[in-house]
Amino acid sequence: MNEPVDGPRPIGTRPPDLADLLGRVARGDQEAFGEVYEELSGPIYGLALRVVRDPAQAEEIAQDVLVELWRKASHYRSERGSPTSWALTVAHRRAVDRVRSSQADRDREERTAAPGPEYDEVAEEAGTRLEHQQVRRCMRGLTETQRESITLAYYGGYTYREVSELLGVGLAAVKTRMRDGLIRLRDCLGVQA
Repeated sequence: MNEPVDGPRPIGTRPPDLADLLGRVARGDQEAFGEVYEELSGPIYGLALRVVRDPAQAEEIAQDVLVELWRKASHYRSERGSPTSWALTVAHRRAVDRVRSSQADRDREERTAAPGPEYDEVAEEAGTRLEHQQVRRCMRGLTETQRESITLAYYGGYTYREVSELLGVGLAAVKTRMRDGLIRLRDCLGVQA
């Protein structure tokens, strides 16, 4: 492969036909790839640098994109846009992926570095069981109609009207039973109003 010439194109020379060059690259023409490299390496690096803001990462991205252009030159379709647009789109996507990946890494490190809440699973389970036992004990202290109404509403998910229909009692009576039962539960559980 010829070494790319540094510097601007001599005055009066036309830029190469990148679509034609990509067709040749797709057939394995290394010389054509050298010309593609010469034309696109600067714009690809510049775009990557604007996105990632790190020269080392921009160089890696540019290298990856140029290797991808070599491998996937046959994927270029002129009806979808210019070769430069295609190459810069590949570069932009690669750079954005790098930024997202870096951000995800930083977020993950922050989450693992931040101290988590102290959590004792056994103590939590024991506390929950004790609370359940206390609620069951307090529920046994209610009248049967209060217990039925509260059980249907809070554990069964029924509305007051549905509880009224299920028990065959007026809506006002259900509301009164529920209110009185909840007050008794609150007092039994030691909840401050």
